[in-house]
Amino acid sequence: MNHPQSPISNPPRPRRSLLFMPGDDLRKITKATQLAVDSVILDIEDGVALNHKEAARQVIVQALGDVDFGRRERLIRINPTSSALAQADLQATIDSRPDGYVLPKVESPQDVLPVARFLDEAERVRGWPSGGIRLVAMAETALGILNLQGIASASDRLDALALGGEDLAGDTGAIRTRAGTEILYARSALVMAATAYGLQAIDTVFVDLTDLAGLAEECAFARQLGFVGKMAIHPRQVEVMNRAFSPTDAEVAAARRMVDVFTARQSENVGAFELDGKMVDMPMMRAALSVLARAGSVGV
Repeated sequence: MNHPQSPISNPPRPRRSLLFMPGDDLRKITKATQLAVDSVILDIEDGVALNHKEAARQVIVQALGDVDFGRRERLIRINPTSSALAQADLQATIDSRPDGYVLPKVESPQDVLPVARFLDEAERVRGWPSGGIRLVAMAETALGILNLQGIASASDRLDALALGGEDLAGDTGAIRTRAGTEILYARSALVMAATAYGLQAIDTVFVDLTDLAGLAEECAFARQLGFVGKMAIHPRQVEVMNRAFSPTDAEVAAARRMVDVFTARQSENVGAFELDGKMVDMPMMRAALSVLARAGSVGV
């Protein structure tokens, strides 16, 4: 069961940008390794036609064996665990030892546990470190949103919860808008569940590939809600996401100043104090430390 972790003592892997690439296209996968993306998601689900699933598995194995991903996280999105395809996806790709798997359309802990058990056994048999292969669970249906607490606590392998806004709108009959108010509850619920169980919250894709200004605006709003990153569907979106979810120089400087002043006040036996016209106490100190941890993890 997951429990909250300190963002300072154990900063998580940065996942500002997670780029989907079709698993059956080696050229596109290779192109992704030339981008400053945090995570590459090799897709066997929606991005691959039904008659290309087996080809996608083979290409992914080839890519993970032959292509240098550098420091980029190598994730595989399998088909829903409720389908017969998921087990074939896992069996075919496990020996390529990805960094993790993305689980789509997760609606309950029962959609996570079979994969966690499979990975437990795979690591044991191969002599790999226990828990090394991580999981990202996508909530894309009304039931998934309602069951977020159980999903978030389903396995210690979980690193993040991700929102599938387009599928969610389709499931609920909502009409997707630029403002996104129709999925605001789901966004907030996912951030709360992720935070409560020490996980990262990853925001939904932005489907307008030409509207980079709109993407930047949505990233800013997602960050305001508490998301740490966003899923991308085109390479041109990566830079916008990385910039939006990285602390700015001004934020880092302000956080460092707050930590320095707070430390000095503590040595003087002072608790809360005023800084630049604002009252500073322990919650603000934690926020400042979180900014510095995120800055360090992305090299700011």
